[in-house]
Amino acid sequence: MTMRKHMKSSPIPDLDNLKGAALENGKETLLRVIGLVFRYPWRFALATATSLAASISNLAIPHLLGASVDTAHSLLQNHDVSSDAVIQTLSFASLLLVAAASFRGLFQMISGYQSELIAQAIGRDLRVAFFEKLQRLGFDFHDRIHSGELITRGMLDLEGVRGFIENGMQRCISLVLLVSFGSFLLFSEDVTLALVTLSFVPVIGWRAGRMGLSLRRAWTRLQEQLGQLTRVMEENLQGSRVVRAFSSQNFEIRKFDTAGDAALSLSNERIRVRASGMTMITAGYYLAMIAVLWVGGRRVAAGQITIGQLTEFLTFMTLLQMPVRQVGMIMNSSARAISSGKRLFEILDLPPTVHDSFDARELVVDKGVLRFEDVSFGYDRSAPLILNKISFQLKCGQTLGIVGPSGSGKSTLAHLIPRFYDVTTGRITIDGQDVRNITLDSLRNVVGIIQQDVFLFDDSVASNVAYVDPDAEEHELVDAALTAQIHGFIGTLPAGYATRVGERGVNLSGGQRQRVSIARGMVPKPKILIFDDATSAIDASTEHQVRRALRDATKAQATIIISHRLSSLMHANEIIVLDKGSIIERGTHERLVRANGVYAALYQAQGGANLERHPLDEETRVSA
Repeated sequence: MTMRKHMKSSPIPDLDNLKGAALENGKETLLRVIGLVFRYPWRFALATATSLAASISNLAIPHLLGASVDTAHSLLQNHDVSSDAVIQTLSFASLLLVAAASFRGLFQMISGYQSELIAQAIGRDLRVAFFEKLQRLGFDFHDRIHSGELITRGMLDLEGVRGFIENGMQRCISLVLLVSFGSFLLFSEDVTLALVTLSFVPVIGWRAGRMGLSLRRAWTRLQEQLGQLTRVMEENLQGSRVVRAFSSQNFEIRKFDTAGDAALSLSNERIRVRASGMTMITAGYYLAMIAVLWVGGRRVAAGQITIGQLTEFLTFMTLLQMPVRQVGMIMNSSARAISSGKRLFEILDLPPTVHDSFDARELVVDKGVLRFEDVSFGYDRSAPLILNKISFQLKCGQTLGIVGPSGSGKSTLAHLIPRFYDVTTGRITIDGQDVRNITLDSLRNVVGIIQQDVFLFDDSVASNVAYVDPDAEEHELVDAALTAQIHGFIGTLPAGYATRVGERGVNLSGGQRQRVSIARGMVPKPKILIFDDATSAIDASTEHQVRRALRDATKAQATIIISHRLSSLMHANEIIVLDKGSIIERGTHERLVRANGVYAALYQAQGGANLERHPLDEETRVSA
């Protein structure tokens, strides 16, 4: 955008500098991520209930095993009991253990299935919300944020949030339920041994907290670096022709390799943090198991507990082995969810700087009169203005030409009409209605802008021409293509209008892309049509043909033509000359030439009277 350097102090936050910000309000971010599951309350309730059932089934195993050991020991002590009775008793206990394990597996499967369904649904919701937000954020946002950074946030960061809901939350719930209910059962058996059994829990809490904070820092830096990696790749793909033209492949490979090495280093740091944390947690767990065996053995020898009770405590410790190992996964997942969630929510929470006011009305067009009333604009109120007190009026059937040096504010002026930006002072009206008080959709249905920088989608020619109105009839597309002088060329393509144009229209020349863009802008027949240097890549002869066709097609429209070529706008009812954001000359072509000012000098530099001697101009002048 013009004079983008003036946007440094924009109210939009600097999203490229989040090393400190991503660590703030981690608790609030995690709670917000967790709160997403309540979008699907019944599924979440089912997942939680089955996780609880799985934990209870799991805890039944130590109790059954301990009871079986005590029963077998009692039977073996009784010499009157046959070995068949002992085997029968143990067989029945085995069936109960198999049933408990089966129920645990079933409930875990249901819980995991529901958790994944919730996570996938939330992932879909977040993708849609993120994409919709990007559609509503203004040009001032997209001017500052690299698209590679947005892709990273909308894919990798979003996946970090979704992954925590799918795996981290389920594991955390299972661990909490298992330890909570298990603690209750253990304390009901023996308080001393229960305290010994759970002695590793404070170690886990302390170490997990420190590990979580370190992992949050590591994940924040890694996500930022992955954003940089995405930028490098995206720019390389978009600029592949420039790279080949200057034989800079090796330079690009080194640049990508440097960014990749930085990401690898940060990823390794994250792995080291997790490994060191889990080493201490695992050590604490096994020390607690040794203590249970030592203290429990002494208490069995003293007759304070039975062998079955000791077996129950040891079995419970064994059941905790897998959940304890998953603590690292839980902390890693939650740390990523916090850093990723904060980066994602920063975009989702951004209010559009240009939006419908609460009392916005639909635009009602009668005469279609466009007015600029002392309009001034700057990207930043503390920086110099890009446009300064611009005033003019344009009616339907009239053409306004705008000319001036690069950076004079021509494109910025055009972007204010459909409210890509809001004016700083003054106002823009259509039939007396301030554009800030009407809905954006109704405004942009009336104002069409055809830009110099053409973007075509990787689709058919017909789809690109009909982009604004996919339901347009075939004859409407042909009429628009005829006006843009591209219909004949389309007929030579292998599949005609069904021919794909390639990514960004790579299969077409610059002039052909501009003519497809002109055809696209003509399909909806807007009341106000803006050509922002829209014929700069078209050869002079074809431009004259396009210009003549446009004169006929836009007789009932208000037309603004921005161009460096005076031949494109000499026929305008009024021409304004911009310099440094101000109108320095205005009038008809003939009047400006006679004034012998800036416009006249430009006129002479471009060939003077020769500009008016094209046969198409003569034909147009005679028919007029």
